[in-house]
Amino acid sequence: MHISARSDYAVRAMLAVAQHHPGVVKAAVLAASQDIPYPFLQGILLDLRRAGLLHSLRGTDGGYALTRAPAEIAVGDVLRATTGALTTVRGAPAEVAAYHGVATGLGEVWRSVHRAIEGVVDRTSLADLLDRECRGKRGVADRGPGAA
Repeated sequence: MHISARSDYAVRAMLAVAQHHPGVVKAAVLAASQDIPYPFLQGILLDLRRAGLLHSLRGTDGGYALTRAPAEIAVGDVLRATTGALTTVRGAPAEVAAYHGVATGLGEVWRSVHRAIEGVVDRTSLADLLDRECRGKRGVADRGPGAA
């Protein structure tokens, strides 16, 4: 699995929107808060809208909002919306990799890798990642000043 800048930006943008759920966030705010080039972000937001993960509201109070609760959107959903297949072998989905001769078993290895990746990204929701960020902030605050 290769995590492209586009995929990384998409997950970061979705987390920023999820942080404001159920409210809306303007694209310019997303771009600035996550250091994502604005023109690049516009294409990503379009992909996420087409995939049914975001909806947009027009007007001065407009912006982007999640279509479902953060707990109902997995990282895998975001990755598939922006890149398609989670894992590829020579540009094709890992599920279709086929070999013969001494390499016959290799296809099953790639499918196992794919299933493992799917397990992680489909089990991890935006809410899980937001919870981790909140726990990290609480952990620092709980230790008090001067704690190591």
